[in-house]
Amino acid sequence: MFGKHWQASPRVHDVTIERSVSIPMSDGITLSGDLFRPATAGRFPALLGVHAYDQAMQSAPSRPQIVQWRNALAEAGDPQFYVRRGYVHLLVNVRGTGRSQGEYGHYGPREVQDIAEIIEWLSRQPWCDGKVGMFGASYFSVCAKQVAALNPPALKCVFAPYGYTDFYRDKFYHGGILAAAFLSTWSQSLAGVRVRGWSADAYGPEEFERRLKELRSNRDLQAIPALAAALSAPHSGAHPLLIDVMMNSEDGPYWSERNPKLEEIRVPVLMGGSWDMFLLHMPGEFRAWDKVRAPKKMLIGPPVYLDRPLYQYAFESLRWFDHWLKGNDTGYLAEPPISIFITGEDSRWLQADEWPLPQTIWHPFYLHAHGLLSEHEHWPHEGGTSYEDNTYNTRGGVDFQSPPLVERTEVVGPITATLFVSTTESDLLLFASLWDIHPNGHRQLLTRGWLRGSLRAVDASKSKPWLHHHTFQNPVPIATTNPVSYDINLVPIGHVFKPGHRIMLRVSSSDTEQPGTFFEKLSQGHVLQQRPSWVTVHHDADHPSSIALPITSGNRVGTFLSGGVGLDLVQTPAPARQS
Repeated sequence: MFGKHWQASPRVHDVTIERSVSIPMSDGITLSGDLFRPATAGRFPALLGVHAYDQAMQSAPSRPQIVQWRNALAEAGDPQFYVRRGYVHLLVNVRGTGRSQGEYGHYGPREVQDIAEIIEWLSRQPWCDGKVGMFGASYFSVCAKQVAALNPPALKCVFAPYGYTDFYRDKFYHGGILAAAFLSTWSQSLAGVRVRGWSADAYGPEEFERRLKELRSNRDLQAIPALAAALSAPHSGAHPLLIDVMMNSEDGPYWSERNPKLEEIRVPVLMGGSWDMFLLHMPGEFRAWDKVRAPKKMLIGPPVYLDRPLYQYAFESLRWFDHWLKGNDTGYLAEPPISIFITGEDSRWLQADEWPLPQTIWHPFYLHAHGLLSEHEHWPHEGGTSYEDNTYNTRGGVDFQSPPLVERTEVVGPITATLFVSTTESDLLLFASLWDIHPNGHRQLLTRGWLRGSLRAVDASKSKPWLHHHTFQNPVPIATTNPVSYDINLVPIGHVFKPGHRIMLRVSSSDTEQPGTFFEKLSQGHVLQQRPSWVTVHHDADHPSSIALPITSGNRVGTFLSGGVGLDLVQTPAPARQS
């Protein structure tokens, strides 16, 4: 890989592989890793990847395929690529997984300390020059950001896209609603896991049993077989992990001690992801961009999650590592710090210096009667639109569509919605999804937002106009006698709506629509209410439900209720009547 004025490390080395290398930790246990290094004599910078998954999968000599459940966890990158270009690459199972000793603590503080100790161990090896970087997506990325906040001396940079940075908000409780399908599926993917539960120790036997009894009486949780099984055998297999997640249904110490301390990072970080991972990764990456004060870059790619085994970021990361670990100026830092892929029919890459983009105008689109979404404010006595949320009958919802757009409209950035809603139950689950409706009727899901009504409280001091900060603590039952206002964050998008397309907002209390893609399915499977309810979205002058869309170009004079098609005023004369 080279440019006009630079060249990245060339492919010149053969590869030596050592499997199941034992790495000692300060508390006496050993962790197991696979070590890949140049066969050439000398000292080289090292790359580290840490994970809880199948070790063989991480370096399997497999032809990459589209990501799917069976290969999704191959997130390490290709050691052969880096080693042949003069790097050592070490892949390690965290404690309590694979061949590593100890008990698994779900990214807990002891595991973060382990990573710092691995970095120190790496830097002292005779084949390492003392400089260490970290690479990998998702699990690998989260670990990299966690340990980067400790700023271990030998850690010089991390290439860490696709990582959640708030375990409560990003990973398991979207808008305060438990992502049950993801929790159960992910916990089953941990390799040979031996879990040390947090809640049993933190709460003590009496409080733990009280909370467990409360969870067992929760109909919403018991309706999901994997969660019911964990509640019936809380100490079996990976069940302590599920119990910890269910037992900490509000934000608190369990979550905060795992969240990367982003403000404390001084290590250069590359972050980012792809638009399709709105369920898991994207909110955390934008949070990292906002809070990290170290040298940083952000790369948001097209909505296609990386192939497995992961390889797409190899050359991009090589330029990053060459700069920070080898002192080889590849010109990478001279380029704009943000690169964003804009989706839509005229997709393109956009480069910027700040996020959200400086040209952004958040424009309100109001919800109206008869399913209209328009910049026009409400007419008198519009009322509301209702749906039924009922496990016995139907999981309904309501759609609001804009008129056909008359010009190319680019929407890039974070999205908020304020909805006035009434319900017949004391709690409410709100699922807000944004769609591009094509002229032929095809519906393209762009992003989602979530909110549990009883956890609607917002901390204004930590909020921004384009991003509400919900405390997700101290739930308050909903009064069923009048509409209540709810502020919802939708995950940011970067999308162009073409002329003739419509913008659609769907509001429901479930996510049971038929998924069209793997990623749509991944964003579904949240806990749903088992008690039936009738829900009304209000849209009138006193309850101006709306969504604020970040317009970066186009839509300068708004949409046209008429459809934007003018009358042909030049009339063709009618043919003369025959006598």
